[in-house]
Amino acid sequence: MTGELRAVLFDSGGVLIRPIGGRWNPRADFEETVLGYDPTITPERFAGAIAAGEAFFATSETTPDYDDYHRVLLRHLGLQPTPALLADLGREVPATSVLEVFPDVVETLEELRRRGVRMAVVSDAWPGLPEAHAELGLGGYFEAYAISAVLGCRKPDPRMYRHASDALELRAQECVFVDDDPELVAAAIELGYVGRALCRDGAVEPPGVASITALTEIIDLF
Repeated sequence: MTGELRAVLFDSGGVLIRPIGGRWNPRADFEETVLGYDPTITPERFAGAIAAGEAFFATSETTPDYDDYHRVLLRHLGLQPTPALLADLGREVPATSVLEVFPDVVETLEELRRRGVRMAVVSDAWPGLPEAHAELGLGGYFEAYAISAVLGCRKPDPRMYRHASDALELRAQECVFVDDDPELVAAAIELGYVGRALCRDGAVEPPGVASITALTEIIDLF
């Protein structure tokens, strides 16, 4: 490895995995599940509820409780968030039915591991992320997880980045942070981390923040 770099801290969504169908929240089966309780709900009402859920996320200091998030959507739809309905919306489904791994991820992780690079995840996510990664074939690569719903804060809160590097017992300058949100990369750089913004699929490369267009390019740093 070159320089001081010894580890990669990865964001998960948009860097390692993506939702099948393109929507993170609510889950892809949300409409189908709700229509089983009230078949009169229109696409326009669903769209309004989803927008209300996005606003709820935006004003939350951390990733909110899954049931609390669903309560916001259901109340916007005029439905009572009964225990049965909440349980149905939160039922476990195979990760492979709603998520997929980006094509360049496994080869990148394999090569980094071969080179002795340590790896962790820093993600604004719910607590089940490590299990989802394992189902998707990513288990065993990451030594630590900094998950917003567990830590009670979200990026760019310094605690998110530092939880991961502290778990690896490494200094900030020994870690490169990779995220598809350039602002979160810039926040990591201000804390002393090396940063790379991942700009896949022709996304505009951000000014002032070093970027890569494929995850495999991170290998060149080691």
